[in-house]
Amino acid sequence: MLDNKFIRDNAEAMAKMLQNRGIEADLDGFLAADRRFREIIDEVNTAKHEKNVVAKEIAKEKDPSVKKAAIDRMKAVNDRLKALDDEAKRMDDRRNELRLTIPNMPLPDVPVGPDATGNVVISTWGSQRKLPFEPKDHIALGKALGILDLERGVKVAGSGFYVLSGAGARLKRALLDLMIDIHLEQGYKEMWVPALCNSASMTGTGQLPKFVDDMYKVQGDDLYLIPTAEVPLTNLHRDEIMDIGKLPIRYQGFTPCFRREAGKHAGEEGMIRVHQFAKVELVSFALPEGSGKELEKLTDDAMEVLRRLKLPHRKLLLCTGDMTFSSAKTYDIEVHSPVGDRWLEVSSCSLFTDFQARRAMIKFRRQPHLPSEFLHTLNGSGLALGRTIVAILENYQREDGTIEVPEALRPYMGGLVSIHP
Repeated sequence: MLDNKFIRDNAEAMAKMLQNRGIEADLDGFLAADRRFREIIDEVNTAKHEKNVVAKEIAKEKDPSVKKAAIDRMKAVNDRLKALDDEAKRMDDRRNELRLTIPNMPLPDVPVGPDATGNVVISTWGSQRKLPFEPKDHIALGKALGILDLERGVKVAGSGFYVLSGAGARLKRALLDLMIDIHLEQGYKEMWVPALCNSASMTGTGQLPKFVDDMYKVQGDDLYLIPTAEVPLTNLHRDEIMDIGKLPIRYQGFTPCFRREAGKHAGEEGMIRVHQFAKVELVSFALPEGSGKELEKLTDDAMEVLRRLKLPHRKLLLCTGDMTFSSAKTYDIEVHSPVGDRWLEVSSCSLFTDFQARRAMIKFRRQPHLPSEFLHTLNGSGLALGRTIVAILENYQREDGTIEVPEALRPYMGGLVSIHP
């Protein structure tokens, strides 16, 4: 979340930011609650001063009737202080509640745009494959090979779920191992974290209260299935002051991820838009002055997986209308598929500045005698496994329906060169 003073001092810019991001938030309500809270504090200080004056009068007064009047006055001041304290708490709770609904401020170099049409291509890598035959999509390929079963996924769980079997399941495991090994080389410490988190953790990274309808809640417990490993990895250091000498700290974690995406993409088939998926997540904790370079590194580290797989891809800078709620700057990584000449998003890499750290109270101290500061958090998918499998099947397909196994994956698949029915 943003600092109260920052919102107050930049009210006009905040209103423009909400417009540019296409997000509705009660900014006027926040400003009104903040204004009244500060007025109450002034009134409390005035009342406390009056209380001190009256206390001295009571101590010195000898006339019983005058002293009683002063005592009555003291009681009235105490009653007023109690009422002011109660109102101050209500106003503080109200402004904090509204502050949680206000998104992060985009960095100055983020382009303004209404939606994905405003995103900017920063770079591309590799040549798009031009297959000498009519390519099939991953659904047709997977079914023909016997490695993808949508029908049984629906039977077991419902729409938006699938089953991988045989070489399909092995391909997913091989990808996971390849990604983890690459990111270990790059300096990301491997972590194994819970797939459920409490509401404090979900609030810390910005999933709550904004995205409550997109998450699966565990009935009877203060637990949610995680939408991304970003949540547990970031909250490992919630309510901590971190050692500046250890920053940046870089973690990676493989988890299943769960998203309801209520009302979205109804009936969409295949592995691209599903309710349960898996990915390796990269998370970084950085000093504010180094977080911009850290975002570039994290994004390039995620793209290294695609370079090893020799998959053509591009890096996009997202515009204001296409960014996530908590992000100050986001790069998307998209892989090209020859099926329909389309681009598939396989990663989003974001810098959150101190937005998440302020919510989760993650700080550092430059010197032992100096006050603590909020650090910057970053994360990115490295990569979404399901969509990467889609990209491999569609890019590495042969005319006979078999799939060439990318060279980088063969050691992880027992030397398997191709996938056959």
